[in-house]
Amino acid sequence: MMKKSVMAVAVAAAAMVPLSQAQAADYQIDTEGQHAFVQFKINHLGFSYILGSFEEFDGQFSYDADDLDASSVEMEVQIDSLTSNHAERDRHILSGDFLNASEFPTATFTSTGFESTGDNEGVVTGELTLHGQTQEIEMPVTLMGEGEDPWGNYRAGFEGSTMLTLGDFGINMSDFPEAMHEVELYVTFEGIRQ
Repeated sequence: MMKKSVMAVAVAAAAMVPLSQAQAADYQIDTEGQHAFVQFKINHLGFSYILGSFEEFDGQFSYDADDLDASSVEMEVQIDSLTSNHAERDRHILSGDFLNASEFPTATFTSTGFESTGDNEGVVTGELTLHGQTQEIEMPVTLMGEGEDPWGNYRAGFEGSTMLTLGDFGINMSDFPEAMHEVELYVTFEGIRQ
């Protein structure tokens, strides 16, 4: 289930910008500076929530505020970097019962479109590959800000979230309450203009 979250990672977050290349600037997601996060939240048996994240991922995006159609985003997440702050649970989630990280070690997201829904807001569409299966997903996203940082770099930052149905990615949740069949994916990141 977490894997699903990751993909939407993932991404997802990056997903804020659509995909063609005109004069859009290219950005590298700042994972080295720990200014990017791919996180998930899933109900636990209807009693509480499990929160976690994927610690290893990479990505880039192209972005032009004046021409969103010239924008795009790609992300790749390492599934075995999942952590929910409980080692035994993490091993189970990464096993063949759920994410099967040994067979499907990465999740990827590639944007295919973007629709503006207001100032600095929109919905990004893209293909998320998780657990060996690819599905089209939508993620509402927000531009948090852009401009120069104190060190002379130009940055742009986004956040987004979406709900993923685990069964859509071949992850069998039939033995668990319906509340656990979906996972919320949250992505936020800064990119440094190249």
